[in-house]
Amino acid sequence: MKALVIGGTGTVGSQVTLELRNRGVAVAVMSRSADRFASLPSGVEGVVGDLQQPQTLPPAMAGVDAVFLATALAPDEINQGLEAVEAAKAAGVRRIVYMSVQAAEQAVHIPHFATKIPIEYAIRHSGLEWTILRPNNFFQNDFWVRDAIVQAGVYPQPMSARGLNRVDTRDIAEAAAICLTAHGVAGRNYTVAGPDLLTGEQVAATYARVLGRDVAYVGADLAAWEAAASKMMPRWMVLDLRIMYAHFLEHGLVASPGELRDLETLLGRPPRGFEAFVREFFSAGQAVAQG
Repeated sequence: MKALVIGGTGTVGSQVTLELRNRGVAVAVMSRSADRFASLPSGVEGVVGDLQQPQTLPPAMAGVDAVFLATALAPDEINQGLEAVEAAKAAGVRRIVYMSVQAAEQAVHIPHFATKIPIEYAIRHSGLEWTILRPNNFFQNDFWVRDAIVQAGVYPQPMSARGLNRVDTRDIAEAAAICLTAHGVAGRNYTVAGPDLLTGEQVAATYARVLGRDVAYVGADLAAWEAAASKMMPRWMVLDLRIMYAHFLEHGLVASPGELRDLETLLGRPPRGFEAFVREFFSAGQAVAQG
């Protein structure tokens, strides 16, 4: 079979590509720019395509059996996702796996949660074999605040006293590869979450324990987070993420025992724990691999 990974140069998509290659699948990665193809793993094909330019999608999907779809946070995310689904149908793709977000329907006031719902609907009614993965907050998001953690001794991502079942993106990728290639997984939603229900204080304490230094949780100050984020992100993105983090602070993002059991059954093993991730990538003197 041949699989196309849309978003294949991103944090999750790059791992999906590796997982598929490890399973002997022929893989193509779609990117807007051919300049990014030089970094693809050996044997992976690069195809130029852009979800914002629908005319580029049919050539990218020609001869493809299965598609992994990850849509980037964007004001036109709904249109991008719908165009991908329509192109997959027209190209004769057999199976699609979509990376959505956990409990999107419970937080439709968050813009990039709400955008996932019509894409999910289109996929379920596409006539294709489909699986929807709904991940929690990524461990790997912490790479973006590595300097704050390691150098300043603070953990700034807003979390919750109710906790989040944060997840390793490598578990998302493995789940995606299984759903793209295995039988018996079509027509299902999987929450992809980690085994540890983590508060901001627990995350900071884990970093402190592994690094051997004080690390304070400062994420409860949304105004401070917004001021820092505004220096790096466009205003629409800051607003979107602030709404999300306010929701996290009030409600958390918790996976049920049944959802965790379903994921463990899919993976054939327990999902990775947070402290193991921290020890792998943030131990004293450890260089961070952001692949």
